[in-house]
Amino acid sequence: MNPTLLVLVSLLILHLFATGGRTEALVGGWTPIKNVKDPHVVEIGQFAVDENNKNQKADLKFEKVISGESQVVSGTNYKLTLTAKDGTVENKYEAVVWEKPWEKFKKLTSFKIVKA
Repeated sequence: MNPTLLVLVSLLILHLFATGGRTEALVGGWTPIKNVKDPHVVEIGQFAVDENNKNQKADLKFEKVISGESQVVSGTNYKLTLTAKDGTVENKYEAVVWEKPWEKFKKLTSFKIVKA
């Protein structure tokens, strides 16, 4: 086998092994949020409920974030499953918030009840 070709094939195989077990998020991919009690994640959940209340003229009370994922875009999308109370009834909701912290920008892009 040609020595140059052997080196190229060896480098390709080495590269595949070195990157095959990569665990960091790819840009655009969703990554699970490990700590849903992180103050910033809780703040995003509270923001989602507050914005929904303003937009829908509702009176939901934020309870907690149950689970979530983040996605790197031009900023970060947070997709959170959270609980909030409507009077005495607790429901589960899925909220998506787009944040660009360097611009002090947050926008609720989706808020919907999760059917049991």
